[in-house]
Amino acid sequence: MDGGLSVKHKLSGHQKPVSSVSWSPNDQELLTCGVEEVVRRWDVSTGKCLQVYEKAGPGLVSCAWFPSGKYILSGLSDKSICMWDLDGKEVESWKGQRTLKISDLEITGDGEHMLSICRDNAIMFFNKETKDERFIEEDQTITSFSLSNDSRFLLVNLLNQEIHLWNIGGDPKLVGKYRSHKRTRFIIKSCFGGLKQSFIASGSEDSQVYIWHRSSGDLIEALPGHSGAVNCVSWNPANPHMLASASDDRTIRIWGLKRLNVKYPNVRSNGIHYCNGG
Repeated sequence: MDGGLSVKHKLSGHQKPVSSVSWSPNDQELLTCGVEEVVRRWDVSTGKCLQVYEKAGPGLVSCAWFPSGKYILSGLSDKSICMWDLDGKEVESWKGQRTLKISDLEITGDGEHMLSICRDNAIMFFNKETKDERFIEEDQTITSFSLSNDSRFLLVNLLNQEIHLWNIGGDPKLVGKYRSHKRTRFIIKSCFGGLKQSFIASGSEDSQVYIWHRSSGDLIEALPGHSGAVNCVSWNPANPHMLASASDDRTIRIWGLKRLNVKYPNVRSNGIHYCNGG
């Protein structure tokens, strides 16, 4: 990568702040959700809005794609979850306390289970065919969560400045904890990443990006560079050595390796992190 970035499209149409963005499985389309407003589906190559998803009464608060790319999900402000086909036809709706007003929403890779924050301290796994429900319950308030690529693990960010790793392959089991990042006021998001998703990354209110080794829980790096709280991080799904971070300083930084000196499983020898262009 030569560090060159340019604006491809400015997607205009939402009347309220955009709270959620989700790439389609084939990376050709994008979902965006306004805060208690509507979900819009965009063509990435042209920047054209292809469809608007809305429901009379409640506003939409989150969005996600089904793995097939043929349906989308959204959490609503009345705490229900709705499913549409791409043309905007409502296919199914699940009532009750399925999702909080500001909530992450995920679907497992087989398309069978939906995950959402259903109470302040609980995440629900809902089988859309059998209607079976399972729960992960924490002692602290949950602020966000992230699902691993193989749908077997869940990262849960908590109000008390901890990130918990749960194995959800069978009965949910807490298998890891990550600490050191700072969170007192804002929603801070974390993610899996690196080769075989062997690392955990998180934003932090001290303007740094934190990276831990997933299995040991050891903190590997705290990357300085931002001048405001880092709210969100996203690891490149194609390049395990590239990470993006978004901050209240109104910048997105792309992090990479200055030199490739990777020796696995000794993760501490994975070179020097730097920020391209910064």
